[in-house]
Amino acid sequence: MPLLEEVDTVEPDQRMALAVDLSKCNIEHGGGPFGACIFESETGKLISAGVNLVVPANCSVAHAEMVAIILAQQAFESFTLAEKGEFELVTSSEPCAQCFGAIPWSGVKRVIYGAPKADVEAIGFDEGPKPRAWKEKLEERGIEVKGPVRRNSASAVLRAYAKMGHAIYNG
Repeated sequence: MPLLEEVDTVEPDQRMALAVDLSKCNIEHGGGPFGACIFESETGKLISAGVNLVVPANCSVAHAEMVAIILAQQAFESFTLAEKGEFELVTSSEPCAQCFGAIPWSGVKRVIYGAPKADVEAIGFDEGPKPRAWKEKLEERGIEVKGPVRRNSASAVLRAYAKMGHAIYNG
């Protein structure tokens, strides 16, 4: 995988690989085991990338999805991506309750996730209260949901994080 600065467009099957690679790199540098990217849906152009910064930033809302959304909206100088085209959020793990809540307002039209909630909670994280029919709730708002994608590689990062003894916050 090329350096992030060298990424212009990413093919659909490699988008999750990039999010998972970001999560793996992040745990090696003291962050949480989560990575997320915003891509232009049709072209695969990378708009933003985020990693979980909860512990290093001492900020409970600094989840990878939130960081990716913030950076994409700042790049477009807009509080919603819906005005700027069709975008997808590719995240290494199923969105938690907080990120689920932010997705409809972000303006993305598709969410693709790697590890499911069960894999995240298996290492001790509390993903918060989210409707059982969360996928359907997003789809009712015109947001397609796909996953798990590359579950094995995404979940391997979670297990590596736990094995390293890093903080399991909100557990």
